[in-house]
Amino acid sequence: MKRLQTELRSIDHKGYPAYKGLRGQYRFQKYELSIDHVQGDPFASPSDLSICVRGTTADFPAEYYQNKYRKTALEDFLLRGFSAGLGKISFQARGSGKSGLVAASCPGQEILERSACQVNSSSGDITFRFVVGFPANGRSVRAGELEKILFKLLPPVVERTGIYANLNQKRLKECIELADDQEAIREQLKKRGLVAFVANGSVLPRESGVSQRPMKEGIAFVSPESMEVELMLPHRGACRGMGIPKGVTLIVGGGYHGKSTLLQTLERGVYPHIAGDGREYVVTESSAMKIRAEDGRSVCREDISLFIQNLPNGKDTSCFSTLDASGSTSQAANTVEAIEAGSSLLLIDEDTSATNFMIRDELMEKVISAGEEPIVPFIKRVAPLYQERGISTILVAGSCGAFFHVADHVIQMERYRPKEITAQAKQAAEAYPLELAADGKRMDFADSRQIVLPAAQERTKIKVMGTDGFMYQKSQVDLRYLEQITDSEQMMALARVLEYLIRRYGGKPVTLNAVTDEVMVLLHKRGLGTLCQGNVTANMAMPRKMEIMGCINRFLKE
Repeated sequence: MKRLQTELRSIDHKGYPAYKGLRGQYRFQKYELSIDHVQGDPFASPSDLSICVRGTTADFPAEYYQNKYRKTALEDFLLRGFSAGLGKISFQARGSGKSGLVAASCPGQEILERSACQVNSSSGDITFRFVVGFPANGRSVRAGELEKILFKLLPPVVERTGIYANLNQKRLKECIELADDQEAIREQLKKRGLVAFVANGSVLPRESGVSQRPMKEGIAFVSPESMEVELMLPHRGACRGMGIPKGVTLIVGGGYHGKSTLLQTLERGVYPHIAGDGREYVVTESSAMKIRAEDGRSVCREDISLFIQNLPNGKDTSCFSTLDASGSTSQAANTVEAIEAGSSLLLIDEDTSATNFMIRDELMEKVISAGEEPIVPFIKRVAPLYQERGISTILVAGSCGAFFHVADHVIQMERYRPKEITAQAKQAAEAYPLELAADGKRMDFADSRQIVLPAAQERTKIKVMGTDGFMYQKSQVDLRYLEQITDSEQMMALARVLEYLIRRYGGKPVTLNAVTDEVMVLLHKRGLGTLCQGNVTANMAMPRKMEIMGCINRFLKE
């Protein structure tokens, strides 16, 4: 502390580059401060700092961080408190440019493992990573203002949020218990043969189209009696709600009655949610993948022959490439890639699908024979995918009743309330017979597709564009239609994963599934920091394997 104060005072009023000499570690009374990277000028990206509170000082109960999901819940709780505390002291120090900015990651409604707060599962040490805009007067050092941040404003925030004795222990205990209950639901899905669970009383509608907060006075969810199940949770006890079984489930209903809202809730159910979100007891099979049309995406050497065959130009669809896929071709590729990534549940909304990929009606079949149509519609594959491969589908349909014929369960949404109408739908469908002749095609998918990533370059430039994608060097990687990416920090982690794999395997033929599995094992063992060559960046959140493979597939070009 004293050395840092001395150095600060010695550079006061000097040129801004004098701040560079502050890089290093400094021991404070209850933690260690590390200045990891110093910005080049007051208008550049702010400086990177980290704080380590030793486990013996933090003194959190060991049972809170010795298993994976509890540790993630603890880190999320601590980061939310730390980020809120920094928000109160930000810009209390003055200067030009970004002077006085103090900030850490601000998590949304989902609970994700993040590089901004990490707890060591052995020692209980807590590391916070954050940024500070080092104060300047024009382009000269304002050392007194930085001293104010580091010695006056910051220590109380760290001590309030990083030491167990000082924080709200009751609220933390409730968060840990919620994590236990969420994990218990996930485990019971497997045992009950379910792909998703929506608890009674959940609030599914969101505040607005750009907010994931719950709608005030939103209609509470109530399960249809025929689909209601009761799960026993370790803390909440009996929890009743709608269990969606494996197989093919169709969600129907009029416009604005909540069909897409239910599907969007299930999309996000692959992640745990914070208390008060309204969806904290909604859990979906963790490998669930949202599938949609994606006009214009690139496809590289993918086997889409399950859905597209006999192209007029004779192009081989078992090793298909294009830089500009159509809606149907992109949705076929997205479906196959999700299955290759290990998804056992496909989530599809009619509104964002290519019509000719999903269905061909009887009249069209009569006018244009199957032999003249390269596309084998999804309706002919959805049942065999489950019967042969155990891959379930949840599908929202508002205008096409043909899927009644292949659905195992039909849910009607009426004013945001679900009703099970399987028997009525099946009976009505009998009056509209549908020919779904089998073509003998087996539901086989390669899990050993080889790829070649470009050779690594000496320096890498990455720029994240929210949840739309990122720039890697000069290449734009468009991921806006990987709709289960919830956070720009997941996007940064995806960019870093790509960088890591290019550094390690660039220019060599590798198996996509194998290298993705390898990086997932590494992330779960060593954390997100393993992606960084130097200092760990504070703005990464854990992605799923599905999104990593989706990212690589969209990055590859023939």
